[in-house]
Amino acid sequence: MYIAIAGNIGAGKTTLTKMLAKYYGWEPRFESVGFNPYLEDYYEDIPRWSFCVETYFLKERFRDMLAVMQSDHTIVQDRSIFEGAQVFVTNNYMRGDLTQRDYETYMELFEHMKGMMRLPDLMIYLRKSVPSLIAQIQRRGRDYEKGMQIDYLKDLNERYEDFIYHQYKGRVLVVESDDIDFEHNPDDFRAIVNKIDAQLFGLFSEEHFK
Repeated sequence: MYIAIAGNIGAGKTTLTKMLAKYYGWEPRFESVGFNPYLEDYYEDIPRWSFCVETYFLKERFRDMLAVMQSDHTIVQDRSIFEGAQVFVTNNYMRGDLTQRDYETYMELFEHMKGMMRLPDLMIYLRKSVPSLIAQIQRRGRDYEKGMQIDYLKDLNERYEDFIYHQYKGRVLVVESDDIDFEHNPDDFRAIVNKIDAQLFGLFSEEHFK
């Protein structure tokens, strides 16, 4: 199986990926944020570096997707190639931070890649408000995120809503994560696990769907 964790910057994707991997014995795959050589430059000058940073991510995510498709065991992934293209790249284009020429080039490349890929068996969307995202970003204190603008996070949240509820065609489990702490509260984590079990292994109700 292939499980993807989706959500805005600071939503808790990496933490949940680690916890689910440990709980189920799944193989975790993480976004290569710390290794993207363009990322710090990107947050300093988004229009200048948008195409570079997103093309690098696309390359990394496609490599991960090929590994997922060749795997004979369950993988849980921190952010998928689908939201990278349809949320982050589209957001940069709509904000005017990516030229139409670069956007069209990127999306054409993505569409060619998409024909070789499969959708996750389940995408878990960590839905979080902008104030909660800001609080989490401040707590983790990554240097390259310190200059991130609030309206950038707001726009990303809007793109995520459109992606999850109107564009994405696969199965989605939406987790409202503003008022839960699945990292430190076992009951909150158990509630998420129960919903995943219902989706993947047993009976489920319509409320579990997007």
